[in-house]
Amino acid sequence: MDRAMDNRVRVPGTSLLAEPPAPRRARRWLRRVLVAALACGVVAGLGLMLPEERPQVVRPPAAGPQAQARAEAQTLTAVTSGVPVALPQLTALVGRQERRVRARPQDARAWAVLGRAYVERGRRAADPEDFPRAEQALRTSLRVRAGTPEALEGMAALALARRDFPAAKDYGEQALKAAPNRWSAYPPLIDAYTGLGDYKAARTALDTLLELHTGAAARPVVMARASAVYQDRGWREDAVAQLTDAAAAAGTPAEQAPCMTGLGQLAWDRGDPQDALRHFEAAVRLDPDQPGAQAGRGRALVALGRTEVAFTAYRAALARHPSPRDAYELGELYEARGMAGPAREQYERVKALVRREVAAGVDEDLLIGQFEADHGNPREAVTRLRAEWRRQPGTEVADALGWALHRTGDDKEALTYAEAATDTSKGGVRSALYAFHRALIEQSLGLSAPSRRHLQGALRINPYFSPLRASAAVAALRALGDVPDEPPPGGIP
Repeated sequence: MDRAMDNRVRVPGTSLLAEPPAPRRARRWLRRVLVAALACGVVAGLGLMLPEERPQVVRPPAAGPQAQARAEAQTLTAVTSGVPVALPQLTALVGRQERRVRARPQDARAWAVLGRAYVERGRRAADPEDFPRAEQALRTSLRVRAGTPEALEGMAALALARRDFPAAKDYGEQALKAAPNRWSAYPPLIDAYTGLGDYKAARTALDTLLELHTGAAARPVVMARASAVYQDRGWREDAVAQLTDAAAAAGTPAEQAPCMTGLGQLAWDRGDPQDALRHFEAAVRLDPDQPGAQAGRGRALVALGRTEVAFTAYRAALARHPSPRDAYELGELYEARGMAGPAREQYERVKALVRREVAAGVDEDLLIGQFEADHGNPREAVTRLRAEWRRQPGTEVADALGWALHRTGDDKEALTYAEAATDTSKGGVRSALYAFHRALIEQSLGLSAPSRRHLQGALRINPYFSPLRASAAVAALRALGDVPDEPPPGGIP
């Protein structure tokens, strides 16, 4: 089985971050320089150099001064509360706040709003260059006035965007201490606890959030967080109900689109590509800039056998939102279809996008580890993922580390992490990929009965979970003497 998994497209070089010709020592030195340069930039950010004023790409419609002022105030409130805002409105808000802080450099709240707007724009547009700007603005706000709640919440949101869950937890707890009854501090804190695998703390924070008296504008955000926590508990119907209600309560298309994307992901996770496609397409119609919607659409189209349309969807996703994870997914789709050249090109694109993210302070060690385990150097994957596990031991890291250890031949230790990733008794999603990884580790250890059970479980959860690995799961079952159910057309190559 492992031999089949080893015949993957390999990218020249051993490190996802490195340029192929560079020696290993030089690559590591370069990364240290990048990190040091970023840290120095943060310190220098106390005297922030704002970007040149740029002409606004999109302006609000001219509906009279009062209506425009009201719309701008609503956008500002939404951004500081974590309510989704359309990308053109974010760009307009950034321009207004840059002008405001130039005119009033001692306005702590203005700096906080600017920082939060940078975070959201960078996240929505997949432009990590906004993240150092955000950090400088938010730190300037805290220097002007220590303990500014909007700035602390902004730092928590920035840490989440950079996949730094310990920092998000620290800033979220500081924000709660500064303003205990401010509801907007709770959603990022819930996400931070979840990223650290602390599902009990996430549930407690959600319970407190639900007890607070929040206005109508907050309702969709609160229900979306409730849905995520319920999904981690295994309450899928409740998770769907919460997101459906959140979509109905949303006041704008930009608020509704993430709910549709979330409903699409829930449908995908339970192996219903038709329902997933319906929701992903609704999200794209509501907000073409919605992260994850076009790539989700591509994923569902592959499962439905519409591969050429899926390629178009992935390309559209990467044109608007150049995410390294989406590029990785497209590369594996090319590989699954025997298109070695396009797969290699896409993996090179993953490497370039990851380098850009790391230079902006994003923690991409999880993605790098996943990539190296399957397409590069599994031993380097183990090294990175061990460090990531020590820092933020979430379920996704446990799965990735277990699989990387398996790829190096250390199946006994690998199984301990695979068991942690698939143990949903204390929280954590039921994942077809995690079950598949555990099954192959068990198969390597000669544990045929549990391996068969987990392979069957993976295909029962979602028979389309990966264009590369779903077919491997079927082959592994057959090797164990089991004949899996015939999948629907297009689901497994």
